Amino acid sequence: MAVNITYFVHGTTTDNEKEISSGWSDVELSETGIMQSVGLKEKIKGEKFDVVFCSDLKRAVASAKLTFEGGIEIIPDQRLRECNYGDYNGRPSAIVEPLQEKSVFERLPNGESYEDVKNRVAEFLKYLKENYDGKHVAIVAHKGPQLALDVLLKGKTWEQAFAEDWRKRHAWQPGWEYQIN
Repeated sequence: MAVNITYFVHGTTTDNEKEISSGWSDVELSETGIMQSVGLKEKIKGEKFDVVFCSDLKRAVASAKLTFEGGIEIIPDQRLRECNYGDYNGRPSAIVEPLQEKSVFERLPNGESYEDVKNRVAEFLKYLKENYDGKHVAIVAHKGPQLALDVLLKGKTWEQAFAEDWRKRHAWQPGWEYQIN
């Protein structure tokens, strides 16, 4: 059996609109993000999920509730948080984004590395396999955990995951598919 995962990113935040990289800063969805999350409900109409997991940060919880609330369990999980940028949480994206690709193995000051994110996500995937085998799981989270899924489940290197990240091509879609075998 397998666990089928559909991964959704949270809606646009007030920080996103100001070109700020939030990291572990707990920011709200913007009006655009609220509309995106409500609109996603229509785009995925007809898809059936057994459970929804989301990051425990406000922006992911709000997105999950706006899209899925009413009929399906939503479970916040800290392991799905964005990378902790440490001293760079809430700093301008022009500063933070170049540091991300350099922080795969080396932690950001007072924060995490992307390998730390990968280890958190690997622990979460183990939990899913043990408890949700044969199920279809929705996840609502952030960039870091999605790149970690690309590395863990799609066999990409970190360099490939960053280079092929949909955000660089502005190629958002209503969900990305992954599978744990």
